Amino acid sequence: MKDALGAFVPGTDVRVQGSAEGPLSGLSFAVKDLFDVAGHVTGCGNPDWAESHAPAESHAWAVRTLLDAGASVAGKTITDEISLGLVGINRHHGTPVNPRARDLVPGGSSSGSASAVAGGVVDFALGTDSGGSVRTPASFCGLYGLRPTHGRIPVEGLMTQAPSFDTVGYFTRDAGMFARVGSVLLGETIGEDLPPGILVATDCFGIADAAVTDALRPVLDRLRAVVPETRDCRLADDGAIADWSRHQLVLQSTEFQDTFRDWIDRVNPRFSSEVAGAFASDGTVPAEVVESAKAFRIAARERLEGLLDGKRVLCLPTAPIPPIRRDARLSEIRRAVSRVIDLTAIAGLTGSPQVNLPFGWAGGIPIGLSLIGWHGGDAALIGMAKAMEPLLRSKVALPLC
Repeated sequence: MKDALGAFVPGTDVRVQGSAEGPLSGLSFAVKDLFDVAGHVTGCGNPDWAESHAPAESHAWAVRTLLDAGASVAGKTITDEISLGLVGINRHHGTPVNPRARDLVPGGSSSGSASAVAGGVVDFALGTDSGGSVRTPASFCGLYGLRPTHGRIPVEGLMTQAPSFDTVGYFTRDAGMFARVGSVLLGETIGEDLPPGILVATDCFGIADAAVTDALRPVLDRLRAVVPETRDCRLADDGAIADWSRHQLVLQSTEFQDTFRDWIDRVNPRFSSEVAGAFASDGTVPAEVVESAKAFRIAARERLEGLLDGKRVLCLPTAPIPPIRRDARLSEIRRAVSRVIDLTAIAGLTGSPQVNLPFGWAGGIPIGLSLIGWHGGDAALIGMAKAMEPLLRSKVALPLC
């Protein structure tokens, strides 16, 4: 395969034919290089990880399920190094092109999967989402993207980094395909119903750049016109949204350290400076800090579930910033990641399902709008996205850059 986008892992040729029949027959999909594909090494975006691990003996659950449904694997896609990142830069394998804005990052860590789908190379792609790794590239590349309820889609055969956050997600270009793939991975029929109620998280919009809020304002106006109940609310009723991301980072980074500590000690791998910085300490966090974060997570989930009440969805920007430049300085990358986490931490911390809707544009740059649903409401959330597409999508078709 000619890889003009730089989306696929260099030096690999991973192709698997799907079943002759099935609901996804004839479709192609890409696989983030965290999923096992039998006979191939799962490289995790780092050459020393690839060299220190044997080829997978069997397919990951998600890969096998999609193959059985008739779709075929077209290749393994680049991920941020050991899936640590939200902008899509990999110093070893390169940064995949954002087909919607070639001078800007595609978002990570499922960068290659988003690039391949946005560029029309494959029909859909698998990604993973722990701290925002599907939602961010979906927003930056103008795609539909799902982070499911934590535990809803099996992670068997996935290289997990933070087990209480890791989920299997995916990307598509349109809502019809989004529903088809979701039905297979969830094992449920996807309807097509608008939500009875939408809560617009004003404190989440309040921390977003003006370019983001301006791009999403007309989308919100259309939502208010078609959804029976659309009202404003504050998610963090007795604090700040930054509190959510602060506690999420404590828990996710602690689990991340636990996952990789032994391998780092044994292999002494090559890391880029930004990834090495994450392991500069021994990862020891005071027990009382971890327990405080766990208590906050319980309260945050109760707060969100109470607001949604099994029928409403929370509306917010997927990312508070547009994608940054591919040649951004390290300091800018760090600031961007910190700001993105302020919003992606919400679903990550609470284990809630979230979809990115590619309805906002700022000067030709995609700006994602998100809906967060209640636990287990994944099929309903995907159905809402499908119902909204003809009502909210811009009538102007924007070409690839």
